[in-house]
Amino acid sequence: MFSKKVQDAMNDQIQRELESAHIYLSMAAYFDSENLPGFAHWMNVQFHEEQAHAFKFYNFVNDRGGQVVLQAIGQPPVKFQSPLAVFEKALAHEEKITGHINDLYALATEENDFASQSLLQWFIDEQVEEEKNAGDIVDTLKKVGDNYQALLMIDRELSQRQLPAEAGNDAAAS
Repeated sequence: MFSKKVQDAMNDQIQRELESAHIYLSMAAYFDSENLPGFAHWMNVQFHEEQAHAFKFYNFVNDRGGQVVLQAIGQPPVKFQSPLAVFEKALAHEEKITGHINDLYALATEENDFASQSLLQWFIDEQVEEEKNAGDIVDTLKKVGDNYQALLMIDRELSQRQLPAEAGNDAAAS
């Protein structure tokens, strides 16, 4: 049974995922303005991933016969101190999203909603990856410090990030 409590919580999560996409697009814009196209590319891929996550919830709510209620998203930050500051903010944001996903899973468990638990298990696994990816870049940026040549090497490496297949497929399915 798809309870109203779970439906409402998933609508809240749709808002969070769309807001996440908005935040990452703002980070991409910052990197574009700093002439760091690899960093911008990485954030653009993240933007698309977050949109796909929102669509995953959107489609699930609809598939369960629920009502999707879109909510406003806030103004993202537009100024950052450094690439490191951006990725520290991204990591903190992913940790916050992990908390929300965990809360959703706990609610689905409380409501005996096994289908939602199954969906949310995918997101729990995804959040481990999200935190690791952002955390690894934070660690690397801390190690290179103010070394501009190393920053350019990282920029080149980040330009190689590929959009996961599900990010394109979920959005296209709607």
